[in-house]
Amino acid sequence: MSFPAIKWHGPARALDDQARWDTARRLLHDGTLNPRDRLAGLLVLLYAQPVARISRLTTSHVTIDGPAVKIRLGPAPIALPGPVADLTRQLLDGKRGHATTGAGQPSPWLFPGGQPGRPISASHLGQRLKDLGIQPGQARSTALFQLAAELPAALLARMLGIHIDVAVAWQHASAGDWTRYAADVSRRLQHQPAAGSVIAR
Repeated sequence: MSFPAIKWHGPARALDDQARWDTARRLLHDGTLNPRDRLAGLLVLLYAQPVARISRLTTSHVTIDGPAVKIRLGPAPIALPGPVADLTRQLLDGKRGHATTGAGQPSPWLFPGGQPGRPISASHLGQRLKDLGIQPGQARSTALFQLAAELPAALLARMLGIHIDVAVAWQHASAGDWTRYAADVSRRLQHQPAAGSVIAR
């Protein structure tokens, strides 16, 4: 399955990378939250994925090879870091939800919806994330801004499944128009793991 490239025009409001990391930690460690909501939120916060794309991911986008778990968001699969890999594995192991393609058959969708054989709708998934305090559009822009400041545009496009022109535009923005913002974020995140390290593992 391939996804059409989606054009970004940049964030429309101030971005808070500290809040992004705080929310990501909560999703990684709060076992009281729905595992699907946790994984969907992490795909937005760490990998700048739009909810419309997340909602249409299938189990075939995930590859498990021993301890390694990879997810394909673009042409190049991404090796998920330990906590995200564990959550993804847990989700696949327990995937026998109420949305199925046939009696006793698990849904092929990573995020199944309420109707058999159908994925969750983007609007419903977006609302579930908002209920957790995540604004998908803003969180995605924050993630993309941070990643564009750390990764080459070609690698960003291949790993996240975005058009190369979009990756280049965000890279220019992160290095130019918002230099002051990036410097401020850098000072505040001295003890935070780099977003690029999450992707590159």
